[in-house]
Amino acid sequence: MKTLITEFISLDGVVQAPGAPDEDTEGGFAHGGWMMKYFDPEVMGGTFDALAQQSDALLQGRRTYQVSAAAWPERSGDRFADWINRVQKYVVSDTLTEDEITWNPTTIIRGKDFLKTVADLRAQPGGYIYVYGSPTMVQSLLAADLVDELLLTVVPLVIGSGKKLFPAMAGPLPFELVSAVKASTGAQVCRYVRANVGPVASSAKGAV
Repeated sequence: MKTLITEFISLDGVVQAPGAPDEDTEGGFAHGGWMMKYFDPEVMGGTFDALAQQSDALLQGRRTYQVSAAAWPERSGDRFADWINRVQKYVVSDTLTEDEITWNPTTIIRGKDFLKTVADLRAQPGGYIYVYGSPTMVQSLLAADLVDELLLTVVPLVIGSGKKLFPAMAGPLPFELVSAVKASTGAQVCRYVRANVGPVASSAKGAV
């Protein structure tokens, strides 16, 4: 399996609360919902749906999972909604209990087991491990070099504050741009795959 990270990202690298004002106000973030007017259902929706159909697991952090669990179970009738409600879900949390899980099938991963579990999943046959949101979790995956592909929807907006996607790391992680599509709203949907360029990639792996 391969880890696929899908994110809406501003020009200054912010990924916090793209979908709604109250999605994530941590740190006093007051710009939630910043990408909604840039959403293109044909270009973006079609891309997300196509990749979801190639995915055999959904991986999320606690906050993103709880927001999703409150929204998706009541939706049906389109391919993405049907996929996300039936796919095997994994949520990384040290606080959630089994009694709190109502969006099934869901497996809780504790923090100490997180990276090993993802590594084990990547060793299994199958499609993508689909990830969206969950910036803190994504940073850990990047730092551990457990990300195979990035699908970044770059929104032509500078926000000036908020959670960023990319962590500080000891070494570079090279990616190759394999496609870029401009949406009608001016956003760019860019797909990158992890590149192996010899010494650079090797030093990055050895540093984390």
